[in-house]
Formats: sequence, structure tokens, C-alpha cells
Amino acid sequence: MSVMWTVKVVGLGVVGFTVSVELLGWLLRRLRPVRQPLKEVIFFPSEVACVEHIFTPGKANSCFCPLRHGVDTSFSRLLRHLMSASSSLDLCIFAFSNMDLSRAVVALHSRGLTIRVLTDKDYVAVSGSQIGVLRKAGICVHCVSCTMYMHHKFAVVDGRLLITGSLNWTLTAVQKNNENVIVTEEPDLLRPFIKEFQRLWEENDPARCHQSNGVQPTTPPASSGLATMSL
Repeated sequence: MSVMWTVKVVGLGVVGFTVSVELLGWLLRRLRPVRQPLKEVIFFPSEVACVEHIFTPGKANSCFCPLRHGVDTSFSRLLRHLMSASSSLDLCIFAFSNMDLSRAVVALHSRGLTIRVLTDKDYVAVSGSQIGVLRKAGICVHCVSCTMYMHHKFAVVDGRLLITGSLNWTLTAVQKNNENVIVTEEPDLLRPFIKEFQRLWEENDPARCHQSNGVQPTTPPASSGLATMSL
């Protein structure tokens, strides 16, 4: 009887220990702060300040331009979110002439990220457009060539972060217009934008468009002096 009793006591002790460990794990999970999805609203126009430190974070005090340094602005926050990309960037933008944003996209491409850009066909050739710069860097660009404007303004970073709002990626919009940008990791908001980008990307694949029209694809001009972009 003493052996059986010992076995029962040991068994109960093991069960009690297991339950205690599971309970402790449950309590720790409950007490541990849960990281909430990022939700941020950025308003423009932005204060004009130097953003060189965002492009060269390891070189403190490396810029001697006359602009203010070390200032957190709406534009610097937008740039940081964009530069946080580590694997991919899908950009769907109507007007794109801001040289700092162009520099950021090219920098991400040079780091080996997968970059895809969708833009409106009528704004590719507008004076000041940075689309030619992106193409020259080897970034894949599809032009939406339907009868209506491709007026979207959003970016998907790493398939996890959405940047969207009224802001065209132009100097005028950043520095002179009342604009808004929402930055979020909310999956329910992110998924429809990923789906919309993929739909437009596939529908405006140059090879597919030219095959349907029975003509050979041609390379669109990088830029011309047809108009000046200041949206």
C-alpha cells in the first residue's frame, strides 16, 4: 500500500506542477503588454527641415546645409516610415515629383528590396516627374492607362504597413498644401489596399496590354516639358 500511495502522491505532484506551470504561463501572457498595431495620422504642410540624417543615420552632423537640423517634422516622419521597409515596397501614386521621396525609393531599391510602382500614364511625362529617375535606377513601373485618372496615393511597406491619404508626392503638397496621411498596420485596412494594388498591377502589365492590342511594347518617354507638376 505504501508503494501505491507513494506513486499516487508523486502523480498528483506532477499534475499539480504541470497545472501550476501552465497557470503561471497564462498569467505572464495576460500581464505582458500586447503590442498594438501602429495607427498614426500625419498632417501637412510640413515644416521645412534637413532630412539628411534619415538617409545617413550613421553619420551624425554630416550635413552643413542652412536648413534646421534634428527637427521632427511631418515629412521626416513620413520618410522614416517609408525607409523602415526591409523587403518590399508597393507604391501607387498619382503625382510624384518630390526628390527626397524619390531618393528614398531609389535607396530602398539599392538595398535589394523589391519595388513596384504604379502611376497615372498622363503624369509620367510631366516636367519634374521622378518616374523617369525610378526607371533609370531599374525600378519596375507600370502606368495605368485607362480613360480615368489613377488618383490613388498609397504605399504598402513589407506587406505590413499602409501609408495613405490625400498627399501627392510633390514638393508643393508636402510644403504648401493642407494634406493628410494615415499610417497603419491594421490588417483589415491593409488587405484591401494590397488587393487593389495587385489588381491594377496585373491589369496594367505592359506585356499583357500590348498582347491584347496586338502591338509590340515600346518604352515610354522618361520626361518631357509638357507641363509642370505642382500638385
